[in-house]
Amino acid sequence: MDDGISDLLHRVVSLLGDVARRHTGQDGELTYSQLRLLGALEDVEPATQHRLAQALGVSDPAVSRALRPLEQQALVRITLDPQHARRRLVELTTTGRETYHANGKPLAEALRLALQEQGFPYDRYFADTLRLAEILESD
Repeated sequence: MDDGISDLLHRVVSLLGDVARRHTGQDGELTYSQLRLLGALEDVEPATQHRLAQALGVSDPAVSRALRPLEQQALVRITLDPQHARRRLVELTTTGRETYHANGKPLAEALRLALQEQGFPYDRYFADTLRLAEILESD
């Protein structure tokens, strides 16, 4: 039974994509995907590339490719895991953390405002999403 939810989800995703494109990737700024990676890393650091891929829902090679420019810009540091020679650990540098907070937080606020302007009950859905994440993590 589809009571308009697919249309609502399509509108929300489209709106979020438009806002993200307008606020990122211009004049050498980080892309939305790069900001997501830095944000995920802040939540799980130090992390293996595999753990980052899981957190973002992308492949391990996609994370590896995405990390290269971030490492070149000194936003992340990649080191060999002393516990496992084939595994690499990734962590934010101070510059990476500052960059994420300077760019990611304003983007998150722009996304929230755009949804609210369209009448989307952002605060309620955000609270529900946090609660769902807690439930899923406890299993």
